[in-house]
Amino acid sequence: MAKEYLIGDFLKRIKRPIKLVDDQDYKLVTIKMNHNGVVLRELKKGAMIKSNMYQVKKGDFILSGIDARNGAFGIVPTELDGAIVTNDFWYFEIDESIISKRLFLELTATTWFDEICKRGSDGTTQRIRLQKDKFFNQIVLLPEGNEQEELLEKILSFKKGQSHLDSEIINQKELTTQLKQSILQEAIQGKLTEEWRKQNPDVEPASELLKRIKAEKAQLIKDKKIRKEKPLPPITEDEIPFELPEDWVWCRLGEIFQTTSGGTPNRSNSKYWNGSITWYKSGELNDGLLSANSQEKITELGLKESSATLFPEGTLLIAMYGATAGKLAILGRDATTNQAVCGFYKNQLIESEYLFNFLMANRSKMISESWGMSQPNISQTYLKNFVFALPPLGEQKRIVKKVKDLMKTVEQLKSEITRSEKHAQMLMQAVLKEAFESKKEVYAE
Repeated sequence: MAKEYLIGDFLKRIKRPIKLVDDQDYKLVTIKMNHNGVVLRELKKGAMIKSNMYQVKKGDFILSGIDARNGAFGIVPTELDGAIVTNDFWYFEIDESIISKRLFLELTATTWFDEICKRGSDGTTQRIRLQKDKFFNQIVLLPEGNEQEELLEKILSFKKGQSHLDSEIINQKELTTQLKQSILQEAIQGKLTEEWRKQNPDVEPASELLKRIKAEKAQLIKDKKIRKEKPLPPITEDEIPFELPEDWVWCRLGEIFQTTSGGTPNRSNSKYWNGSITWYKSGELNDGLLSANSQEKITELGLKESSATLFPEGTLLIAMYGATAGKLAILGRDATTNQAVCGFYKNQLIESEYLFNFLMANRSKMISESWGMSQPNISQTYLKNFVFALPPLGEQKRIVKKVKDLMKTVEQLKSEITRSEKHAQMLMQAVLKEAFESKKEVYAE
């Protein structure tokens, strides 16, 4: 049989007020959303804490009054025994004469309790939180006696199978990541276009293409359109990572591309901001074609009176340092960037998407070789000296197409994995629905 209960019948909110000692350190708790657990937020001296605080103990079921509807609840772990929380956190005793603690905790790991918290929350858009009466007065149907044990066994059995499925999904995700890297690596080594080279034996070799690029660069310097830079050193054998196909050639990126970094106008000058010129931060680079509106824009005056550069459409961007180091994008519009971004101006004799694929294939290498005190710092000097595998122009185009086609297949595989994840979630919901709806029918009879 099953029986209807109010949430307040079996969840009893408790409070353990604590008087803080000024010179004592206290552990403050926070709860991550989406069922990601109860964790330490910070250590703080009692003198620095101005709110009324309450003590929690290991094993307490606790939730965030603000974010419970987003899965912010869990069990206080052993290492946070005696930690403190504000009144925004609710913790409870569970009446085990109504529901076993073990079953309840297993249910909170599903969407069952998420929905209870959503229904029990209310307020304005910015201040939605659990409402006492609305939360505790909800009616739920609970199995009794042996039926609770049966439901618990069913959930645990399902979770065991789901654990294997989750492991397989994680493995499949890792394999797709490896597959993408393998495609890029084979692309820049010429392995994807072996058949194309057999069918096109008379293309202009990359050595001649390189001569043309250098000649054009020399003319631009002569015409004073670009500045002459210090010659780059010859490539040594130790720098060559793999053998190239016959008509390819090694060169340095600085030999064939013009680069510069962006800049940020003075933020204290309002005349520089909220204009019409797109201004991307490094965090907005998306590893693809970047044409979305930027989060911020600058004015013509801001561009003119700062180190910012207006990069033309087709420029390849790379984030140089910080958490986003190595992120890439090809501009789909004219745009400026902050100083954490380096731009490779488009070269008509080199496919920008081939350069993109080459840098993407080498991203991990660039980051590992450019690690500073606490974060990667991919300098322009490093980028200019980076050795580049240059194929004939026609083969570059073929490589770009081949990579696009193969990446579509990878994306299809990723979509299948996502569908498997959603299917697993739906299965758990079906288990709960079947359990609770069947009990409801019995109760109705």
